[in-house]
Amino acid sequence: MNFSDCFPIYDKLTSQQQQLLSQAVVLRSVKKDTLLRGSGSDCLGLLVIRSGQLRAYITSDQGREVTIYRLFPQDICLMSASCILHDLQFEISIAAEKDTQFWIIPPNIYQNLMENCTTVANYTNQIMATRLTDVMWLIEQVMWKRFDHRLAHFLLEESALESSLELHLTHEKIASHTGTAREVVTRMLKHFQSEGAVKLTRGTITLLDLQKLRALSQ
Repeated sequence: MNFSDCFPIYDKLTSQQQQLLSQAVVLRSVKKDTLLRGSGSDCLGLLVIRSGQLRAYITSDQGREVTIYRLFPQDICLMSASCILHDLQFEISIAAEKDTQFWIIPPNIYQNLMENCTTVANYTNQIMATRLTDVMWLIEQVMWKRFDHRLAHFLLEESALESSLELHLTHEKIASHTGTAREVVTRMLKHFQSEGAVKLTRGTITLLDLQKLRALSQ
């Protein structure tokens, strides 16, 4: 898969702009759990995902994490180029959830394109709107939805991503995704197990009753 296949508006650029991008991008590979951007990190550049999976999350002053969105092949990570987003007022960390390959567009190159190409500027605004929607959805879930509903939704989503009913997840990892304490996750998973919805073994959660979990998640 080439860069031109993964960058959605590549065909809408001029030949000069295409050449500029193709010469500037760098393909990079990282292992699972690599931290690409943390609090106070330098501006990495725009990431175009070729394969793998990234996680974007925020961390509270107490060190509690919550996932705001994930990135998959052919997705664009704009928050890694925060230096071109002058009004961004909060810190986002980005880590690899799987072994991942991505192209990096240097921030100065992308900023130049944004300033001189309406197509790129509009596309950037579209990405920002999508991420804002993700954040607003997250706020709604955390503030108004019961945790058992949120946990059921997370387990079903994770099962779909992994194409498996056996999830190799620690309670700590689930807490990091959902923005709650590990003890809360453990108590709720034990409740799910008592209801026959899941089976808990060391390091593994097996989904047993998808219908019950779907009913909860809705």
